Amino acid sequence: ETMIGRHGHMSAPVSMQKAAAEVGASKSWGIVGWFGVAAAFLILSFYSVIGGWVIAYVPKTISGTFAGMDAAGVNADFNALLGNPTSVLFWHTVFIAVTVAIVLQGIKSGLERAVSIMMPALFVMLLLIVGYAIAAGDFSAGLSFLFAPDFSKITAEVILAAIGQAFFSIGVGIGIMFTYGAYLPDDIPLPRACVMIAIADTLVAILAGLAIFPIVFANGLDPDTGPGLVFVTLPLAFGQMTGGAIIGTAFFVLLAFAALTSAISLLEVPVSWLEERSGWTRRSATLT
Repeated sequence: ETMIGRHGHMSAPVSMQKAAAEVGASKSWGIVGWFGVAAAFLILSFYSVIGGWVIAYVPKTISGTFAGMDAAGVNADFNALLGNPTSVLFWHTVFIAVTVAIVLQGIKSGLERAVSIMMPALFVMLLLIVGYAIAAGDFSAGLSFLFAPDFSKITAEVILAAIGQAFFSIGVGIGIMFTYGAYLPDDIPLPRACVMIAIADTLVAILAGLAIFPIVFANGLDPDTGPGLVFVTLPLAFGQMTGGAIIGTAFFVLLAFAALTSAISLLEVPVSWLEERSGWTRRSATLT
């Protein structure tokens, strides 16, 4: 996808059509790019809501909301957020506004600058939380949970979930790699760039696991609760630990950075297509 994007120097649908035309294949291959644009837009439509939840938890952890709170209280607090449309709409709007503000600035001033600040900050905060997990968490239990193989758990459902996670995590199939490939200078070796993406993605995922699961196990909590792991289990753990307000705030700020880097990538896919297709300015395309 990155190769086709750089070769076409256009949006995902047009780059696919151009590549197909050059080898005498059907222009219908552009449908692959169209699916990418549609998928990015649809994913952003729900991803931004969850991003709003993440930002909503930053002031909660700073203020010590979860200090000494039991599981029922933390769960009730999360359900109260979800049950309040005004609050969900407000935090979603904050998340989208920040995303739009970054994408409005364009490639150099917006995307590159934001990612060059957010990604190192995310990495440093992850390392700090891993250090805390080593010192205060059940690190051996976390390592065992992450790395001890149990092949009985591998089912068709698990394999499908793993494929979905891999595709989403590196932006394959949703137009992101086509779009970023179009912006990539011709002098950058593509194999090296793509290998670095895969290595960085995997490294951050492993660090996130090493940061989260030792804390979960040290507090006797369930590691297999889906979204509840982030918004119920972990706040419960942060509320029970010494310095939990500081560690919890760092975690949700880190998570907000991670969500924003993904959101700006998702928004850039339809924006680049609108700019190209309609001749609109970046401002008009992004706001639309």
